[in-house]
Amino acid sequence: MDVAEGLRVLVAAGYGAGAGALLPRPAYRLSVEPGEAWRGRCPDGHPLRGRGGGWLGRARCGVCGTYGRSARAFSAGSALVCAALALVVGPRPELAVWLLGVPVALLLAAVDRAVNRLPDILTMPLAFGTAALLGVAALLPGAGGSWPRALLGGVVLSAAHGVLFLIQPNAMGFGDVKLALPLGLALGWYGWGALLTGAFLGFLSGAVYGTALVLRGRATRSSALAFGPFMVLGTLGGLLLAA
Repeated sequence: MDVAEGLRVLVAAGYGAGAGALLPRPAYRLSVEPGEAWRGRCPDGHPLRGRGGGWLGRARCGVCGTYGRSARAFSAGSALVCAALALVVGPRPELAVWLLGVPVALLLAAVDRAVNRLPDILTMPLAFGTAALLGVAALLPGAGGSWPRALLGGVVLSAAHGVLFLIQPNAMGFGDVKLALPLGLALGWYGWGALLTGAFLGFLSGAVYGTALVLRGRATRSSALAFGPFMVLGTLGGLLLAA
């Protein structure tokens, strides 16, 4: 690893750590059941104040210290993912797109794991933002993928999940169909092999996790399983292998 590469990885890890540290507050606020308003208070009733209308702030209530998840876990996970992407993707322009998408993808995974929900307020901006930014990246020298193929990949992966949703709605939510759009954009950028690999890894990791829960008696075959985290994990694997 030369100096430039090491610096790039270090900067990406620092960015990931900083962005990850901001995720516990929105993860708590967004982790509500469909139809409920986003949380504006801690479990003890204290209003969540801070920048950005209370969306940016400490991981725990400043009055009673309740509600927060560990900012260290978010920060460490985001830093690790961003560093890995910087190391594998290199100085290609699409690296900036992946780094910007990491915090949103991790936030979606956290919310889905908490309440089996993928909010439109995150999935739709992630899809449109990824499409637009990849279009810009395609115009820059050194780009490692194809923008038209990325757009088609997003449509194909979302459509495939849509078919699965229609066949077995109890096994897959419509939020997964929406999340497949930006993930398909990212994977399709590098080719159909990357798309198939990322999708396969997502289903494989979800199946392994679900089987482990059943064998340990912590779930049944009919138990609902948040699939979003595994979709994100599979996409990360597909990007790292393809890039």
